[in-house]
Amino acid sequence: MDTITVVVPCYNEEETIPLFINEIEKVYSAMHEKYDIEMEYLFVDDGSKDKTLKVLEEAAQNNPRVSYITFSRNFGKEAAMYAGLENADADYTVIIDADLQDPPELIEEMYSILKNEEQYDCVASRRFTRTGEPPIRSWFAKMFYRIMAQISKTEIVDGARDFRMMSRRMVDAIMSLAECNRFSKGIFSWVGFETKWLEFENRERAGGQTKWSFWGLLIYAIDGVVAFSTAPLAISSIIGIIFCILSFVGVCFVFVRALLFGDKVAGWPSLACIMCFIAGIQLFCNGISGIYLSKTYTETKRRPQYITKKIHRAESAEKRTDSIQ
Repeated sequence: MDTITVVVPCYNEEETIPLFINEIEKVYSAMHEKYDIEMEYLFVDDGSKDKTLKVLEEAAQNNPRVSYITFSRNFGKEAAMYAGLENADADYTVIIDADLQDPPELIEEMYSILKNEEQYDCVASRRFTRTGEPPIRSWFAKMFYRIMAQISKTEIVDGARDFRMMSRRMVDAIMSLAECNRFSKGIFSWVGFETKWLEFENRERAGGQTKWSFWGLLIYAIDGVVAFSTAPLAISSIIGIIFCILSFVGVCFVFVRALLFGDKVAGWPSLACIMCFIAGIQLFCNGISGIYLSKTYTETKRRPQYITKKIHRAESAEKRTDSIQ
């Protein structure tokens, strides 16, 4: 009998959790009857401010497959996924959001592929449309994937979601990477196991509001670039070389002009603009170096990814753990 842990990161999802449980129960019933599998729903409450914890506690009382981990504060989705993977002890692990933008019914197809096609250790999902997403956000997302394809050796598929099913050995490989500054989309690809992609059409949230602001997505994109490419450092060096050459050419031009036509005191506004522009370039390049340095500083402190406030594991999960031990 195979076991599947469904890791569900959630932050302020009191409205969607009951809807998600109803949908995932349909998937479990069909798979349990067809494949004789057992499933655990491991919710990771990322320090929610609403009644998410209360909803999870009530769900755990009524459903023997519901488990949950609660953080002491909001540590971010990356920490929530890490906690879920760290506590997952099943043969297969699924990561899926609670808002039902990821179709739970794909889990059965993912499992069938991993069981019948041995070359794959991961079945992941990607959106082939961005219907309903703001046009500006969609454009920036596409640009991010194009840039990453050019500057990084790690493949990050356009439209890739965190929604995926992974084998035990792939999860173990991911957990062997103990870095603090995590960008899971890159890590999933970096570990190198064969992945099959399933496409689906973009869906609206089942309830509540998205927790990702434009600024938050921008910071997340920067983290991805820094985590899997050193190209920005090379670009800043190239910019510095270009401006050194331009400065040398400018000095030669001014010197020759002074010899031929005399030195006239003029052009102070344009000179001030040029100085401000060059200073801005310098600060930009220093900022790039500072980002990499700050990430290194964070890693050296070795702080934990998350701090747990409360853990409840379903009875089926405890039996599975005992059998493994």
